Amino acid sequence: MSAAALALPDFLPGTVWLVGAGPGDPGLLTLLARHALDQADVVVYDALVAPDILKLARPGARLDYAGKRGGKPSPRQPDISLKLVRLARDGLRVLRLKGGDPMVFGRGGEEALALAAAGVPYRIVPGVTAGIGGLAYAGIPVTHRDTNSAVTFVTGHNASGEVPDGLDWPAVARGAPVLVFYMALKHLAVIRQRLIGAGRSPTEPAAIVSAACTPAQQVVETTLERCVGDAEDAKLDPPAIFVVGEVVRMRAALDWLGGKPAFSGDPLGRPPRQQAG
Repeated sequence: MSAAALALPDFLPGTVWLVGAGPGDPGLLTLLARHALDQADVVVYDALVAPDILKLARPGARLDYAGKRGGKPSPRQPDISLKLVRLARDGLRVLRLKGGDPMVFGRGGEEALALAAAGVPYRIVPGVTAGIGGLAYAGIPVTHRDTNSAVTFVTGHNASGEVPDGLDWPAVARGAPVLVFYMALKHLAVIRQRLIGAGRSPTEPAAIVSAACTPAQQVVETTLERCVGDAEDAKLDPPAIFVVGEVVRMRAALDWLGGKPAFSGDPLGRPPRQQAG
């Protein structure tokens, strides 16, 4: 079916689309994201956009890397925002392509505000965020009615690359049965210490998902107490999602990607119910 038949919006010259590319698998792109790749004159992409997704850009489109990786020389955020403004004012169709969702720890809000201040028309196209899609590919549901009716998403580092110092850690620890940390691998020891210090059980199930939704995906099931050593033993590399909570136990039944055999027990390890009479 064509874009016209789907009534997808025109990608007009002189505009910027802030688009989420999802957590890695090209199959998780939205129709609008695919449409933008078909139309863009220039794709300004970040470090977490999978190479196979960039291959979907239309022939002749310029690919402009603007990724940031911890500990490596990276473009400054204000410079990226100014580049988007300049390219749009040159009359180009500018696709700002970000891993996951641009508005979830992706600094899409900062770039949108810069475009708005410059009077540049823009569109925001949400993507599948890694804290949901990455866990789904690991066989871990973010919510389940037997375990949690709330979930908290937390960034593992602030703009300076350190653990966020403005967090109320006791409130985070108490706030939801399931906690999902983005970009947490570097500071896993500090996060563990603060959660246990705030009252989370050291034996609580946890998991680390590295390179989620890619062929290199690795999943380490662990506990809050053992997570640092287990991550080191597995030689995990960023990017990685860290999840804490009883939902991790569900992976024994739901690891569809790993091809585990059918699971017949209770996913939370509870004893069988007694039959009445």
